[in-house]
Amino acid sequence: MHKIKLLTYTVLTTMLYFSCSSQEARKPITSNTGSYISEIAEKNKLLFEKEIKEIKNIVKKDSTSNYLKSKYGFWYTYKSKSINDSSPTPKFGDNINFNYDVSDLKGNVIYSKKDIDTLNYVMDKEIIFKGLREGLKIMKEGENVTFLFPSEKAYGYYGDQDKIKSNIPLICNVTLNSINKKEN
Repeated sequence: MHKIKLLTYTVLTTMLYFSCSSQEARKPITSNTGSYISEIAEKNKLLFEKEIKEIKNIVKKDSTSNYLKSKYGFWYTYKSKSINDSSPTPKFGDNINFNYDVSDLKGNVIYSKKDIDTLNYVMDKEIIFKGLREGLKIMKEGENVTFLFPSEKAYGYYGDQDKIKSNIPLICNVTLNSINKKEN
């Protein structure tokens, strides 16, 4: 009996000793020093450079059109241009009516003008993709313009969750039918 008490006392003392020792934090197997973010940034930079190269090749091959580079980071050419330089361009809050179609850089139609139909849009108060919003701002009533958008100006990483996949640069043919100026 005395041996059992002694054995129980020894086991309890040992357990108490080891349970009271401070626990050491486990060290991670790998550490992340921000290299992942650097890798993503580098991939995006290479993707952008590739898309710009593709767009510049299209511009170079199309000898019948005079492409301009916008301050917004896309290229465009007029298919029909307003002869009146003093015609207004859409401003914040103006109601505009327009048609457009969407193709990839190889010319494969993604959405036709028939698919999209005629749109009424309040400038900068409704959601359309960034490049199209910026492109409409340089157009005048009655003009038809072809835009070449890198993917960052189109639907970017997410696509449109339908036919436009991730990181797809686009060609859009846009006709601005009318501009109804916002009343002050």
